Amino acid sequence: MFKLFKTILKAGEPTVKYPFKPLEVMPGFRGKPQYDPTQCIACAACTSACPANALTMETDLASGERRWQLFLGRCIFCGRCEEVCPTRAIVLSEEFEMAVTQKADLYVNATFTLQKCRVCHQPFTAKKSIDYTLALLAHSGLDAAALDALRPQFETCPDCKRHQNLQSNRDLRLPHDAGRESQ
Repeated sequence: MFKLFKTILKAGEPTVKYPFKPLEVMPGFRGKPQYDPTQCIACAACTSACPANALTMETDLASGERRWQLFLGRCIFCGRCEEVCPTRAIVLSEEFEMAVTQKADLYVNATFTLQKCRVCHQPFTAKKSIDYTLALLAHSGLDAAALDALRPQFETCPDCKRHQNLQSNRDLRLPHDAGRESQ
């Protein structure tokens, strides 16, 4: 019997004194997602990758805003959002305690301003995504004059670009092609 007590004393305590002592988690633990709206470009890659539909993004063309939302009550901590985010705006932390007194505390929200098209003046994408693209081009070595020349192209919606391309293709047709159309 004394041998058993000796073994128990050598083994120490088998449990952690949680919640009185913080619980240490292993490296790579997937806990609560941490979101940094200053890093986010509102590309919606995370919302497409989320299998639990905990992430949503809604575009309100009337107000010219895009709203991003994370509902922690649906999150399964799979890490897909972290994997697909190009700017590391969302990462999984080691925090796992998420008890709240109100359901509203489980929501994380961000709002982004949409860029209006230079031609039709309709909002079509987040301004931050255009700025991010131009910053990547600047980082790749493009000079400021080339970036200024590209900015109008990035600030034009896909429909207006398509219309402009069709118009320029019509203007570039050879005279003998115009004769074929009339036949």
